Amino acid sequence: MATQLLLLAALLLLPLAALLLAKQRGARRAKNGAQLPPGPPGLPFLGNLLLLRRSPDVEALLRRLVAQYGPVVSLRVGSSVSIFIADRRIAHAALVESGAALADRPPATRQLLRESGNTISRSSYGPVWRLLRRNLVAETLHPSRVKQFAPARAWVRRVLAEMLGREAEDAQARAQAPPPVLEALRYAMFCLLVLMCFGERLDEAAVRAVAAAQQDWLMFVAQNTSVFAFWPALTRILYRGRLRKGLAFRRRQKELFLPLIDARRARKRQLRAAAPENEKETTFEHSYVDTLLDIMLPEEGERALTDDEICNLCSEFLTAGTDTTATALQWIMAELVKNQAVQEKLYGEIKATCGGEQQEVGEEDTHRMPYLKAVVLEGLRRHPPAHFVLSHKAAEDVVAGGYLIPKGAAVNFTVAEMGWDEREWGRPKEFVPERFLAGGDGEGVDVTGSREIKMMPFGVGRRICAGLGIAMLHLEYFVANLVREFEWKEVPGDEVDFTETREFTTVMKKPLRARLVRRTTA
Repeated sequence: MATQLLLLAALLLLPLAALLLAKQRGARRAKNGAQLPPGPPGLPFLGNLLLLRRSPDVEALLRRLVAQYGPVVSLRVGSSVSIFIADRRIAHAALVESGAALADRPPATRQLLRESGNTISRSSYGPVWRLLRRNLVAETLHPSRVKQFAPARAWVRRVLAEMLGREAEDAQARAQAPPPVLEALRYAMFCLLVLMCFGERLDEAAVRAVAAAQQDWLMFVAQNTSVFAFWPALTRILYRGRLRKGLAFRRRQKELFLPLIDARRARKRQLRAAAPENEKETTFEHSYVDTLLDIMLPEEGERALTDDEICNLCSEFLTAGTDTTATALQWIMAELVKNQAVQEKLYGEIKATCGGEQQEVGEEDTHRMPYLKAVVLEGLRRHPPAHFVLSHKAAEDVVAGGYLIPKGAAVNFTVAEMGWDEREWGRPKEFVPERFLAGGDGEGVDVTGSREIKMMPFGVGRRICAGLGIAMLHLEYFVANLVREFEWKEVPGDEVDFTETREFTTVMKKPLRARLVRRTTA
């Protein structure tokens, strides 16, 4: 019913179509003659809205459009223009060579959920974004800070190994298939990121409560908010029940986060007065929240962040470090299950580097394992957790690859398609870590994209993921230790299926189940 009302409202406004089309035609050509990228014809006023609604698989639609129109395609919804770039060279011209011109973000429809724009991923390109990003990079993701959390990573490694081992033994004792590994991976990543965020090692019930609140919010955003991109003033009325549901998820996050934030606030007050006595062993010296409590926004009268803003930034921090990492880990371990020769070659490198007596693969050890790095890079190339980076917005007219990207347009980049481009990669749909070693087509690949783009799982340019370094550390550390601890085998009758489905990230439609056998030399 709501969709019918939305279309009816659109038809009632058709008299404005002629004016809009005239305005569009006047803006289709830049001063140097560059034109908007081609795209499918649309209806007056509605543009390509009906095409998008009839195509639940946006990636499949874009593949057809790219095959028909070329590597840069434009789509319209009303007067808004969205441009999709599937060519790595044009992506480099847009994101690196054009610099700040494409570093902005489109207006977030989540403002309807009473959020401010003050998060690192969603903020407009400007002083507030620079302040928030600089704080994250310098105060929490700097190598010296990351090193402080090494004991936390070792703790989480033990938690994960114990959980996976117990599940494998229980399944064997009951002659049942083991449970999917993704749940254990997600729980482990939440244990680690909650500790880094709030500075406290929480018990299992508390971690699971935070994880559930985060997952509810992420799935709501992934499945329910796209409708608000078209006529927010109208859709917020037609879909007010959906908005209420989203606000309830946000309130639940705040209920869980605020006591943890207040505890760090109280601790900071105690530290200013005197060193706290009898501090719990589960409390860490540093946390992301500590840095947020110190921020003052100079553009807004040197005010501190509000509790709502801190909660949103904490949610962003947890999202960036848990779901994407757990998703990438599942894909990599699935490939190792399916490709036993690759797994054994990696295990051979681990034994040669660490020997048989060492209890874990240390973080410093991973720096001496080129094949481990190749396995992780190949996993990110073959199965990037996000098939698109967050949309960019053109702050001014930009010409890239001979096409006009008009001011205000939303610009999207097809991450997965670039990593599967058969013109750049041999056997692109196969899992071949050796391609990243000497002589391979991925040798010396620059995942930052500063020199060139061949794959961009973390984005590229000024909006590149701030957590690139720590993400690679976590993936290498946990992959190495999971292979050192267990031999990962396929479950008879429950073979690995690489079919994808989109949740908040692109996950395995049939979650990985693996038969885990403890290494006798571990």
